[in-house]
Amino acid sequence: MRALIAIPTFNEIKHVHGVVRRILDVHSDVLVVDDGSTDGTADFLSTRRDIRLIRHAKNQGYGQSLIDAFNYADEQSFDWVITMDCDEQHEPERIPDFLQAIRCDKWDLISGSRYLKPSSEDDLPPGDRRNINATITALLNSTLHLNLTDSFCGFKAHRVSAMRRLRLTEAGYAFPLQLWPQAARAGLRITEIPVRLIYNDPSRSFGGVLDDAARRLQHYLDVFHAEMARSAVSAVERAGLSAVEGSDECETATCTCARS
Repeated sequence: MRALIAIPTFNEIKHVHGVVRRILDVHSDVLVVDDGSTDGTADFLSTRRDIRLIRHAKNQGYGQSLIDAFNYADEQSFDWVITMDCDEQHEPERIPDFLQAIRCDKWDLISGSRYLKPSSEDDLPPGDRRNINATITALLNSTLHLNLTDSFCGFKAHRVSAMRRLRLTEAGYAFPLQLWPQAARAGLRITEIPVRLIYNDPSRSFGGVLDDAARRLQHYLDVFHAEMARSAVSAVERAGLSAVEGSDECETATCTCARS
């Protein structure tokens, strides 16, 4: 079983040294997707010979960095991709927990949850982020019949062969609102494992209009509803194709019977 640790990063010169070092202490196959950094992160990464690197000339978005990581893992014949952030809010020391869950061979998507087992060591999340997470998680659970406690944690393990069945295109922070509906529709086996809730810098910015909590929530809802609408259209198209194919088969069978 080959697992790749994939880290999307953008302007993380403050954290990238320590994160890469700590990951390499527990796992040797590491891919960093540098999403157009301009703060020295790209220069640092280009000097490393112990990591794999994808470099975006311009910022393309968090979701696109993950999509590129999945494609890279598939091309390089990895079995699993473990994604984690580069801001020291995911602990590399928890990677063995994901590897242990992978070895059980019961799941296709293993998602870290900061709310599955609350701890006294947890940080207090910014109120708007916790509220939006709770709102979206409840929506996903009620509409997709999932049993999630944390829909936005980026610390996840993905079975490559299962991800191959999805058609992910959402380039930005709303990526989970496309991932979860597609994973549910594809029948992926999903579980959560606990990870610590860490907020080193609660004031970190999403950028642009997404810094406004109401607009961010609306954007997430727009992406979710668009994905659900695409799913409904695809289901109708598949049903129509099946009906046509069934009709052809029936006509062929009737013809054969008549000739006999």
